[in-house]
Amino acid sequence: MRVLLVTHYYSEHGGGIEVVAGELGRQLAQRGVVTLWAASDLPTIPRRSSLPMRTWNIAERVVGFAFPLWSPASLTRLWFEVEKCDLVHIHEGFYPGSLFACVFARALGKPVVVTQHVGQIPYHTGMPFSLRVTRWLLGFAHRSLGRIVLGTCARCVFISPEVRDQFTQLFRFRREPRYIPNGVDQRVFHPVSRDERLRLRAKLGWPTDKPVLLFVGRFIDRKGLPLLRRLAGIFHECEWVFVGGGPADPGSWGLPNVRCPGRVGHPALGAYYQAADLLLLPSVIEGFPLVVQEAMASGTPVLVTREIVRGCPAVGDVAHVCDPTEEQFSLRLRELVASASVLEDQRGAVASFARKQWDWEECADRYLELFADVLGSYPR
Repeated sequence: MRVLLVTHYYSEHGGGIEVVAGELGRQLAQRGVVTLWAASDLPTIPRRSSLPMRTWNIAERVVGFAFPLWSPASLTRLWFEVEKCDLVHIHEGFYPGSLFACVFARALGKPVVVTQHVGQIPYHTGMPFSLRVTRWLLGFAHRSLGRIVLGTCARCVFISPEVRDQFTQLFRFRREPRYIPNGVDQRVFHPVSRDERLRLRAKLGWPTDKPVLLFVGRFIDRKGLPLLRRLAGIFHECEWVFVGGGPADPGSWGLPNVRCPGRVGHPALGAYYQAADLLLLPSVIEGFPLVVQEAMASGTPVLVTREIVRGCPAVGDVAHVCDPTEEQFSLRLRELVASASVLEDQRGAVASFARKQWDWEECADRYLELFADVLGSYPR
């Protein structure tokens, strides 16, 4: 089986969608699937099975909305690779590259499977202008490009039942969509003993006498960076660590309790989760974020928004949940940091939940079964 994988970026871009796509491709390769990965180019792509697309990315530089446009020469290469593959697997259906891959596949008689990660952005009072722009752009993309790609593909997979339900209200699918949750690399993201956590803190240069609160993701407004900036200014007794990159750089806030190591590669990222006391993610535009899965697999409790929990309702049994407002997050955070033993005692239950819920082996097997079913039933 030869599969052409299409994403907006490679995993070096730092997004959870790209990381998931790359890991799924690796898992399928171990099962004998030949995968070529087409995505927007980056300065260095350390893999042989890549098809980097020359890209213009004005939208992300201006408003923080990733919407890469591929060059005509790259689209020509994409056409020939679609022609050679058995199946096209697209992650996120509303990017221009996804649209072209879908159109090319239909013209060449190749089946398309789409995995959709992200849904609609709910409206909130006081939403920043940049987030309102992103909300409008994303909604327009879902109703136009998403309708063409998701509504016409051979099979559509959602990583969250909440996102699936949103799209089933927008348009009809050719076949009933599937729900397949992402896996977690439990070789990297796993719990460690308290003594090992203290050793990791010393290695990272973190304090051992105060709570360490962690954020991992893109530094953009829709991930809740404005709210976290206000909280970091209020909770001086906590150490705040921000891992990632983007225009809303926490290193520029001038707060003495904020650390910003920048981007951290996946092999090293596990130590950050393991050493932290709590992951915070006040995001309002997620299907179900990979960073929440990684943190919980590492035994780290999470404080997230209700929108995130709707992406995986079972998480509500073990996560700390509140509305994405300063009042609600402050109140909940004050309760949690008041007693360090509360978070420490939760680590075992959090890791056990993640281990049972998110397994890459099972995830890859379900995709392989789905691909075989699509190829077996697709008209030639």
